[in-house]
Amino acid sequence: MDIQEVIHRVPKVLLHDHLDGGLRPETLIELAKEINYKKLPTEDPEELADWFHRGANKGNLTEYLQGFEHTTALMQTKEALERVSYEMMEDMKKDGVCYVETRFAPSLHLEKGLYYDEVITSVLKGLKKGEKDFGVGFGLILCGMRNMTNSLEIAELAVNYRNQGVVGFDLAGEEGGYPPKNHLEAFYFIQRSNFNITIHAGEAFGKESIWQAIQYCGAHRIGHATRLIEDIIFDKDGNILGLGELAQYILDHRLPLEICLLSNVHTGAIDKLENHPFKKLFEKKYRVFLNTDDRLMSDTTLTKEYQIAAQTFGLNFDDIEKLNINAMKSAFIHYDERLKYIYDIIKPGFQKVREELLSLQTN
Repeated sequence: MDIQEVIHRVPKVLLHDHLDGGLRPETLIELAKEINYKKLPTEDPEELADWFHRGANKGNLTEYLQGFEHTTALMQTKEALERVSYEMMEDMKKDGVCYVETRFAPSLHLEKGLYYDEVITSVLKGLKKGEKDFGVGFGLILCGMRNMTNSLEIAELAVNYRNQGVVGFDLAGEEGGYPPKNHLEAFYFIQRSNFNITIHAGEAFGKESIWQAIQYCGAHRIGHATRLIEDIIFDKDGNILGLGELAQYILDHRLPLEICLLSNVHTGAIDKLENHPFKKLFEKKYRVFLNTDDRLMSDTTLTKEYQIAAQTFGLNFDDIEKLNINAMKSAFIHYDERLKYIYDIIKPGFQKVREELLSLQTN
């Protein structure tokens, strides 16, 4: 059993995945034909996948985000939103994911006259159908956009749908020039509602973005947090000598960090994979775990992210289990549900594969 097969077979948890960043190329082409959308560069699925990947892999976040113009343009009907959500759940099943939190910005799906409620209920319909058919658990996170002024409205929608599958609120989009503290009304509303907050921070902007997300906005998780490295002191050999106040606070309070290896390289948040702070954060016992971010743009799966991490940073089988338990501990579903996933699905699933590996070694 090679490393890819091992990682594929164990039950995995994915908490940072964009619904509009993970469409199948075949689906994009079919949706484009249905509405006579002529802006796709090709109608060949393999060429289209390659085009998205090439466009995203340019080393800066602004260019990385340009591909979303096409994906969101093709997610403007109830049928398209339901289909994309359902197919995402099927793709999770194929990748060995047992629980996924997917996120999207409802504001980007109103161009053809849909209302917010129609957008959200269509996505939830697809997710629930996928849960029933594929046995994958889900939570939906609604994103406010940094460059828009309607984040309070999205926060209110998130709370309105909290008993129907929405599990949290996020702030996404271009970081530079759009600090999270511009959206305090939305975050205060979420906090007063005893609800969940994750914020993209420390990806294209420095540690100040992470600090604001936590101390101004009350984030319970941080998306990316790559630039936290700026608050950690290293010796000449790369060993951690000390932590700044922010880095120490995050460690002490067990604030989860949603690590996205490949997309961080593609957006230029990190220059090359070997220099990603993930391994050092993991060794220092930060609550980190791996994610896909945008499967289409970064040509990735959760299996691939873990495989690359194992090869680049020397992760072993137990490390991969620990990271997925970290993820499940950090999910936005209720505590008792998280425990069920850990003790009924994740630990038994890893143990089964562990025993198979031992059996192969002894035979």
